[in-house]
Amino acid sequence: MSEEKSQEPAEQQKQEHPIPADNAEHKDHHKNDKTHKLHEQIDKLQAEKDEVFARLQRLSADYQNYQKRSARQIAESIAYEKESIIKSLLPVLDNFDHTLANAENIPDVGEMLKGIKIIYDQFTAVLKTYGIEQISAVGEKFDPVYHQALTQKSEPDKEEMTVLEEFRKGYKLGDKILRPAVVIVNKKTLPPEPQKEEETQVSDSGSKDGD
Repeated sequence: MSEEKSQEPAEQQKQEHPIPADNAEHKDHHKNDKTHKLHEQIDKLQAEKDEVFARLQRLSADYQNYQKRSARQIAESIAYEKESIIKSLLPVLDNFDHTLANAENIPDVGEMLKGIKIIYDQFTAVLKTYGIEQISAVGEKFDPVYHQALTQKSEPDKEEMTVLEEFRKGYKLGDKILRPAVVIVNKKTLPPEPQKEEETQVSDSGSKDGD
């Protein structure tokens, strides 16, 4: 009897606190709501990814078009510069043609040289318009950046390593050396030239025991 009485309160307690019937439905609803939110986040990330990918594709296409335009613009610029240089040199060529055509009718060689000098000055002036200048050489101190020594000469009254003569003119474009000037440099004391030994020739008569 005592055991039956002790079990009664427990059963009564279960009856007094019954589990709600809609608890399972509430859990399912919460789970579905969470899943729905996850799907929304995935869809949002997918849309953002698609947008970024599309932007990258547009940027790639724009960059390729830019490269093509740049290459075309560079080619057109080079062609324009070539055309400009050629057109500026044509008057110089015209003057050469006139001088050569009338060379036989010019009695004085001095007049011929004067005309050639005018054409030469005209040509160097065209070069200067494009930033091309001759490198100073004769009378300057030898500088391996601007000068290339061809040989040496000795002139005691001139300073050591002074450029005495210019064999070929040098040119520069701004600070860039197009080609150095080929020059002859002063060397006050040149090394002595090796003496050639005189070869002794033996006569035929002396080469055969006096025969």
